[in-house]
Amino acid sequence: MSNSTLTRMHLSEAVFNEVGLSRYESSQLVESVLNHISNALIRNEVVKISSFGTFSTRNKRPRIGRNPKTGTEAEISGRRVITFRPSQLMKDRVNVGNK
Repeated sequence: MSNSTLTRMHLSEAVFNEVGLSRYESSQLVESVLNHISNALIRNEVVKISSFGTFSTRNKRPRIGRNPKTGTEAEISGRRVITFRPSQLMKDRVNVGNK
């Protein structure tokens, strides 16, 4: 299992190498895409990226949690969370890469 992390810089560099935009334009393109995705999720929209997956938000209800160290109960407030569901193609590609 790899310990490396894909960062914005890596994405920008990949756009620079594969598309041929300048490094600045590549960075701006990556930022723009990420901002569009973020803003859509803030507006509670579903983001579907073909052959990659679907990002969406859902509401979690408040619940009672327990401190594992002390056993003390505490209320965990309700909140919105982001979910990601990979496409079947992405699942297949990841599984092939694990062999």
